[in-house]
Amino acid sequence: MLARVFWAFALCTILTACSGYRQPPTAFHEVLTQPYRLDSSDRLRILVFGQDDLSNTYTIDQAGYISFPLIGNVAARGKTQQELAHEIARKLRQGFLRAPDVSVEVNTYRPIFVMGEVQNAGQYNYVPGMTVQNAIATAGGFSSRAQQADVDITRQINGEILNGRVPISDPLRPGDTIYVRERFF
Repeated sequence: MLARVFWAFALCTILTACSGYRQPPTAFHEVLTQPYRLDSSDRLRILVFGQDDLSNTYTIDQAGYISFPLIGNVAARGKTQQELAHEIARKLRQGFLRAPDVSVEVNTYRPIFVMGEVQNAGQYNYVPGMTVQNAIATAGGFSSRAQQADVDITRQINGEILNGRVPISDPLRPGDTIYVRERFF
């Protein structure tokens, strides 16, 4: 009896290793419930109440900064929209405005990338609430050779790049890279 249990466990271990399945780390899904963190290529609409010359659309550059009038470069990468608004207001209070009222909203999120066995691999705009299945549909759908049950996603969380295999019903984050694998049969 013990030998059968051992062999069953060994067989399961071997089959799991052969499948190439990589369960995503816990942080992979935890980030979905946390406030959105800004990063390069996000396009922001920043409003300074009563200051039409300062209110505009700004893009976060590759270094993670926006160039804002009067105060220069402001670090935006890794901050929430509210944190960035407070930082801009703090800098404007230093000799430019008495009580600035600043709001930040994401105008356009950084793109997602769809690769592998899809009709039109490439870069696509992220839409809030987007799932893997929506992204694949945006890329023209699966190719005839596509593995359609799950996909591999590469996601950057707090500067760390994580990989995981998820079902196509999983939600996406801006900046995700989706890879649709080829099926064997």
